[in-house]
Amino acid sequence: MLTVTLGPLTMALNHLLLLSALGIACLVGWWVARRGGESPESALFNLFLIGLACARLGFVVAYWPMYRDEPLQIIDIRDGGFLLWPGLAGLVLGAAWQGWRQPGLRRSLGWALFSGALFWGLTSLGSHLYSKGTELPDLSLRTASGQPVALQTYRGQPLVINIWASWCPPCRREMPVLQKAQGEYPHVRFVFVNQGETPETVSTFLATTGLSLSHVLFDGSGQLAQRVGSMALPTTLFYDANGRLIGSHLGELSRGSLRHALEPFERAAAPAPAVQGN
Repeated sequence: MLTVTLGPLTMALNHLLLLSALGIACLVGWWVARRGGESPESALFNLFLIGLACARLGFVVAYWPMYRDEPLQIIDIRDGGFLLWPGLAGLVLGAAWQGWRQPGLRRSLGWALFSGALFWGLTSLGSHLYSKGTELPDLSLRTASGQPVALQTYRGQPLVINIWASWCPPCRREMPVLQKAQGEYPHVRFVFVNQGETPETVSTFLATTGLSLSHVLFDGSGQLAQRVGSMALPTTLFYDANGRLIGSHLGELSRGSLRHALEPFERAAAPAPAVQGN
């Protein structure tokens, strides 16, 4: 399961876990503060923002060539471009600074951070272990001409499946990035699975935007989205050559976030270092 639907709102599971961890940290901090000390709610929200800012900054620095020519994309966090370790480093340093400035906050803030981190770590690990290695769904979709195509036929090389629709604004924005990636990563196959639209509608969209997508399939009933557990568009899935899911991305992809997601394929394709004989 990649998304959770709460009424009219669909949220990525990892985002929900992060916000739940923040809520648990606030609750534990408030409870500990009742027994003596200062309430840490304000400090926790500040640390949350500091962690996000550091995670974003670390990502931009790591993929600076992707942002250098389009600096406004640095603040466009819709691409999900965050790195864990810079975020954690910023949070730890910020917490140490808060504890040094406000000794009365140390106990409640420490317990709050421990509880939130424990919840987030265990639930994220469980979600990762559950989804990692999920097999490529055994189902057939159709080409524009109506010919059935089994997804299993794409086994044998790294595979990126983009679930999209032409009426979806973030889908439209990320299409040029994915189109360019088709040529930049020839060892990876990109498949674009349209949701609920006719071939005529998609053909008109591609013609008017000047896009050229190599593998477009049609999923009129949303079978693939249901099978992978994502009701959000766009959703991009990354499968290894054996058809096992190694990653997913919900929402718009930028050049940087796509490059980050494709790095496992690059490492797998890298030649092993030669062994020198004696």
